[in-house]
Amino acid sequence: MKTTIISVKNGGERLDVFLAANINGLTRSAAQKLTESGRVTLGGFPVRKNHRTSAGEEFTALQDEPVEPAAIPQDIPLDIVYEDTEVIVVNKPRGMVVHPAPGHPDGTLVNALLNHCGESLSGIGGVRRPGIVHRIDKDTSGLVIAAKNDRAHLSLAAQLSARTLTREYDAVVRGAVKEAGTVNAPIGRHPNDRKRQAVTDKNSRCAVTHYEVIAVYGGYTHTRCRLETGRTHQIRVHMAYIGHPVLGDIVYGRKKPEFGLSGQCLHASKLRFLHPSSGRQVELAAALPEYFQEVLTRLASAGASGGKRRGDSHNLC
Repeated sequence: MKTTIISVKNGGERLDVFLAANINGLTRSAAQKLTESGRVTLGGFPVRKNHRTSAGEEFTALQDEPVEPAAIPQDIPLDIVYEDTEVIVVNKPRGMVVHPAPGHPDGTLVNALLNHCGESLSGIGGVRRPGIVHRIDKDTSGLVIAAKNDRAHLSLAAQLSARTLTREYDAVVRGAVKEAGTVNAPIGRHPNDRKRQAVTDKNSRCAVTHYEVIAVYGGYTHTRCRLETGRTHQIRVHMAYIGHPVLGDIVYGRKKPEFGLSGQCLHASKLRFLHPSSGRQVELAAALPEYFQEVLTRLASAGASGGKRRGDSHNLC
């Protein structure tokens, strides 16, 4: 059983609504079933699902631990950029999911890594995410690092936490970006759509994205973004927030595909980290993929490009 203790700050909500909003991954219907089974208590006593919360109340919820099936090895080609006995870095193609999840039980990067590495992947991520230190979206291409043992995984995770593992992305965004800058704005789940993220001060975490201008093509800009934090959809949310959504992003930008893209024009192009064993800095790069280059070619043929601009700031954290 998984025990979660949640305190009420303001109150006034139905209990099932409150639980769904404050327990990650819990839907309202699941919250209702949880209360109906007597596994949500207040002061040691079960509470009804339509109980109206009051400020200062503290609820205890008991949830079954999910049993995840182990990912299976699959013979899927990998574009390996770097590999040794500790880590492996792969240039993930656009369209590939990083690890098994609902709707994507196989055909993922993890399935390919298991086939290539055998049992030589860290177990910290569990049976469905062995070796995975960080993720990128299905329709984002580029560099992903995986750990081959728990010690390497812990080292890389610590570097992520300390913001010393550096990740840079190339992105084509809509609009002419005037100058380089920084977006410092908290990201959390969208208040009206659980599948999206948003800049919000409710149940959010600080998020920082630095960006620079590579070239301006009329109404589009080739940018390079450096993540200081690693929130879900961070670049896509931040660039949309400042009025420059990533080209092809139908979630945070225009709802129809553009330039024949099947997803956002976003590529994880650079990765820097300290090797878990030697401590030496490893710096890797992945060239822009064909789909990205085709977009730049079309933009360049449609209008002249500009150069880099000076800094700007969007600071909410």
